[in-house]
Amino acid sequence: MATFRYIVDDVDQAVSFYRDQLGFVLDQQYGPAMAILNKDDLQLWVAGPLASASRPMPDGSKPAPGGWSRIVVVVTDIAGTVEDLRQAGVRFKNDIVEGPGGRQILCEDPSGNVVELFQPG
Repeated sequence: MATFRYIVDDVDQAVSFYRDQLGFVLDQQYGPAMAILNKDDLQLWVAGPLASASRPMPDGSKPAPGGWSRIVVVVTDIAGTVEDLRQAGVRFKNDIVEGPGGRQILCEDPSGNVVELFQPG
């Protein structure tokens, strides 16, 4: 199982997004500090402002959401999934693109972390 950690602004919002919009299952939640969610062979840890992972580094830099690194969620109907997510108010960074392996699009979780939706071709 691969495990990823995303820094998020609000753990409850992140749990709702990943569970309700992308089909993750909540495994554990530690109040507003952190939650662990699972989907297939992927485990996602979402860490809020109260989590130890959100503490400033010795040089003063502070972990923050966003960037281009991302998890990939495989879907069977990318067009339908995108339609459902758009209706739910999810933000997208681009339109569906097609490559040699399939189709993909990038959306953002409520904190601005990038999630790639991928439909194998």
